[in-house]
Amino acid sequence: QRKLDRQRRANNPNKYNTDGTIKSNNKEKWKTSNSYLKTQLKLSDMQRKIAEKRKQSHTILANSILEIGTIVKVENMSFMGLQKRSKKNEISEKTGKFKKKKRFGKSLSNRAPALLIEIIDRKLRYIGKNIIKINTFKVKASQLNHETEEYEKKSLSKRWVEIVGNKIQRDLYSAFLIKNVKENLEEVDI
Repeated sequence: QRKLDRQRRANNPNKYNTDGTIKSNNKEKWKTSNSYLKTQLKLSDMQRKIAEKRKQSHTILANSILEIGTIVKVENMSFMGLQKRSKKNEISEKTGKFKKKKRFGKSLSNRAPALLIEIIDRKLRYIGKNIIKINTFKVKASQLNHETEEYEKKSLSKRWVEIVGNKIQRDLYSAFLIKNVKENLEEVDI
């Protein structure tokens, strides 16, 4: 993609300001060279192969999940919300510079969790079942301590929780709580 940008700039020097930004008032047609078009084709072919590999690995993972059992519970999440940039302008205390606003766009693009859920749901529908979607905001699986029955907010960087003197990985603990959600899908059966 950086190569494409360099080629586009070389082919259209009159479409850019001196600071590198695109001129808004220039309405001329963009010029594309043959090498630019070849690079575009290479990029699209690479992305197609990566997407195909991702779908294949997700299908294998979905099959191994469904071999274990057909009752699949997931948190009802907005993956688009995780991709969006942060709205806050924060300054780092260490450097004094602005913090980056990026979130999980690239990792969501590479891992595609929504695709995995969609594949599992499709395979479950073949046998007349559906994925069970839990209400994320009412269950709050990552915040609940089932021993004290209290919710405590944790930062995303805190990956381990301590329950009754045992250190447990936060995602595994959330999965355990989601497994034990009541039939109303809004509270954990403690």
